[in-house]
Amino acid sequence: MPWMVSGGAALLAAAFFGSFAGALHPAGDSLAVFRIPIAVVFALWVIWSTWPAWLRWLIAVLCIAAMAQIVAQKYISHPSGPVTIYQKNLLFENDRVAELAADIRAADPDIVALQELTSRNAALVRDLRALYPYQASCALVEWARVAILSRWPVEGEICIENQGLVGIQVAAPDGTFWVFSLHAFWPWPHGQADQFDRILPVLADLDDPVVIAGDFNMVPWSHALGRIGAATGTTRAGPLFPTLIKKGAPLPIDHVYAPGGGQSTARPLLGSDHNGVLARVFVFDPN
Repeated sequence: MPWMVSGGAALLAAAFFGSFAGALHPAGDSLAVFRIPIAVVFALWVIWSTWPAWLRWLIAVLCIAAMAQIVAQKYISHPSGPVTIYQKNLLFENDRVAELAADIRAADPDIVALQELTSRNAALVRDLRALYPYQASCALVEWARVAILSRWPVEGEICIENQGLVGIQVAAPDGTFWVFSLHAFWPWPHGQADQFDRILPVLADLDDPVVIAGDFNMVPWSHALGRIGAATGTTRAGPLFPTLIKKGAPLPIDHVYAPGGGQSTARPLLGSDHNGVLARVFVFDPN
């Protein structure tokens, strides 16, 4: 059986190192979603391989370092900024509108970013219009939209049809900035990489600061989200926590990115399969 053990170790090695290869192929980001379980199984499996001891120790150290880099993000302290963003994937069939509206009112954000806005939950934006009179939405698919709501006046709007992105340029007390609601596609073999190729040049070309809230369908240690941060000059508001449980796996895929980062906390499901995210972020340099 030694050849089977070594063969399995080789496959796990390909998956583990492939999870860092998102820059070479978007399949790497799909593997990155599962980097922790891959690293655990790889480290345990290789113990039984016939590989040299020095190589097994090196692999163990690399696996532990990869896991520690992710887990540590749960415990890093993040400062709280002055601009508050409420991020929520509503779930297309969610009809608990009154509870969602109550939670948003209780959180009292400056901006509300919504995804999977449909005829089932569209009453939410109407219920919130008195508090957030400045609203924009854009089609993700024929039956679902992304939306952004603001208490501050709007000076500009961007909608990229069928790409899950809508943004508004708001006139906040400290200056103007762009804020976007994004619903990213699923990663490879689906169309997330092509979607980012389409929207990132638009975001990178803006002169004002950019804030992006959304369901990114991707983990923050991926190459894809590194591209988002690099193109917009933004940092994810932390700490790390799961926002979707998929087949028992806790996935941190809903995020808020801002120029100075910030602090985020989870909000209840309220009929959705995604937790909301309440982020207090830094948009402008406090100095």
